[in-house]
Amino acid sequence: MVNIVEKISEKVNVDQVAQLAEVAAEKTFSLSIKLGIAVTLVIAGFILARLAAAAIRNQFGTIKGVDQTLVPILAQSVRYVIIFFTIVMALANFGIETTSFIAVLGAAGLAIGLALQGTLQNVAAGIMLLVIRPFRKGDYIEAGDVGGTVDETGLFMTRMHTVQGLFIAVPNSILWSNIITNYSRLPRRRFDMQVGISYDADMDKTRDVLMQVLLDDGRVHRSPEPMVVVRALGASSVDLEIRAWTDRTSYWDLNFDLTRKVKLALDEANISIPYPHTQIVMSPEILEKLSGGNKQGSASVSGSDKNSKPKTGGARRGKKPRNIPA
Repeated sequence: MVNIVEKISEKVNVDQVAQLAEVAAEKTFSLSIKLGIAVTLVIAGFILARLAAAAIRNQFGTIKGVDQTLVPILAQSVRYVIIFFTIVMALANFGIETTSFIAVLGAAGLAIGLALQGTLQNVAAGIMLLVIRPFRKGDYIEAGDVGGTVDETGLFMTRMHTVQGLFIAVPNSILWSNIITNYSRLPRRRFDMQVGISYDADMDKTRDVLMQVLLDDGRVHRSPEPMVVVRALGASSVDLEIRAWTDRTSYWDLNFDLTRKVKLALDEANISIPYPHTQIVMSPEILEKLSGGNKQGSASVSGSDKNSKPKTGGARRGKKPRNIPA
């Protein structure tokens, strides 16, 4: 055993082992320093990206003349750019060539883009919405089955809230591919209301009553002039339509108030609003048959024996009575 140890010690050079250990320690120390620098760069880059995005939101949010719809997507773009360059610098610290990394990243981005076509469509749609700007922050819009007040337009989705206090996150591609109705873009809106009156009512008198209701409300614009027109002759009523222009901010209040005032004014003028009804016309032959059937039915009832008992259990032989399970 001693001879084997002596032979191994003769072949192993102690200086070489010490040199290898020293090189390994240097490499480990250098790698630890690079790793620490890379981690510090990444952490500092993410913090800087967040601070830069917050600064853009705060600074541009207080500047007059800057469209607030552009602020969120600008802040997100700056944040992602800072994170990207931070990652490139961290990799370069390990000796990785940035040109090769960018080339690999471009190829990977192409593959990811083909796999995530829907996500890229949202990005492209978000950019187009910001360029064309069919709506802005604070506008109430409808697109397809979605409606709400716009809070923020980002790279991937638009955030809105409804009048019921619900939060909605809508992908930008849905907004871009549907017809967008903006209820807040124009300063005025037209109020339309249909009123049905009886065929026996005086249309001219009804028109005067409705016009007076409109003229007594200061929220109704005098230009264009409010109108009361005959829209249609319905099945059970003459349908009149009120058309009046008002400020966009007063639209819903005017809607609710005029509905109440119109009903009270018509009641005061004794103008009735008919209920839907259906008139059935029968031929004399059908009436005669119906009257004859009623007479026979009354005769059969009067001629029956009051003390007779109803028949029970009349099931035929060989057949199962009804409502009895097998």
